[in-house]
Amino acid sequence: MRVLVAPDAFGGTLTAPEAARAIIEGWHRHAPDDVLTQAAMADGGPGFVDVLHTALGGDLVAVTVVGPVGAEVPVTVLHHGGTAYVESAQACGLHLVATPDPLHASTYGVGQAVAAAVDAGARRVIVGLGGSATNDGGAGLLAALGATADVPLDGGPAALAEITAIDLSTARSRLAGVELVIAADVDVSLLGMFGATKTFGPQKGLSDEQIVQVDGWLDRFVVAACGSSPAERRVADAKGAGAAGGLGFALMLLGGTVVSGIELVAETVGLTTQAAAHDLVVTGEGTYDFSSRAGKVVYGVATVAAAAARPCIVLAGHVLVGSREMRAMGVESAYAVADLVGSEASMGEPYRHLSDLAQRVARTWSPQRLD
Repeated sequence: MRVLVAPDAFGGTLTAPEAARAIIEGWHRHAPDDVLTQAAMADGGPGFVDVLHTALGGDLVAVTVVGPVGAEVPVTVLHHGGTAYVESAQACGLHLVATPDPLHASTYGVGQAVAAAVDAGARRVIVGLGGSATNDGGAGLLAALGATADVPLDGGPAALAEITAIDLSTARSRLAGVELVIAADVDVSLLGMFGATKTFGPQKGLSDEQIVQVDGWLDRFVVAACGSSPAERRVADAKGAGAAGGLGFALMLLGGTVVSGIELVAETVGLTTQAAAHDLVVTGEGTYDFSSRAGKVVYGVATVAAAAARPCIVLAGHVLVGSREMRAMGVESAYAVADLVGSEASMGEPYRHLSDLAQRVARTWSPQRLD
């Protein structure tokens, strides 16, 4: 049996390559004769640069930038040909914040990384969005590229409470002649009931009351940047504008175009061809839930598997969707580490527990041998 193993990173516990290796190791304990192929994936969030570097080669350039809450952090920019790849999570990721501070966390470091890529000669910059600790609408990124306003742009959403005017001319000039591509991990808009703050604010530490407040501040930001009419504000309603707490919106203001992060990575690694050459596709992520359908790795991989008429299964830390929802996403079955060892224990030794889960799942999908 030929099995393609194409997981995402597991929420700060395992990188995508580590998750793939754990699955392969466990599967082989049950079915040593099966041929398993590793195809670690990313959707624009954590692991974006590493996965693309593995597929493309190129040069990795280290840059030091300001992290989401002020401390300096290292960022690695991938240069391949005339294109630079920037992973926003390296500069403003949730994993960089010991204590969440979503009211003040800033995307300033992402702008610094983009500037470094342009200064190094890139004429095309692809920015992977996902996994951020920020919800500032990308105001910090704009500040790092030279934008100015009547309030500080690098102080998180709270600093935008009284904004009335913003000048983007310097930031736009900074990127003149550069093609800007936004590889988004989700297709949500910026504002409202289905926007960035409402959808992802809780996981970044925002309370229900703060969600309403922050959405109001971002609304003021949109009016200052775009205008108040529905036609002028249209960019805030675009798919992907809410990715990474609104980084998508800021990059669109600078002329960026949105693409699906998972589709970009899938095309780069040749996922369609690989899926067709295997009998089963295995993917996974830390938590498999309803947000997975909004542009995440699991949904993207399942879509590719379905197009190749191959079954797709999910191995995850937690599974929070039912069988009907799985089928709607193109997933045959999903299996959770938490169901095997419990939620608390699943975080303790993630590699071992995921490997053990893969061994058990192999009994169902590759049952030619008894353990």
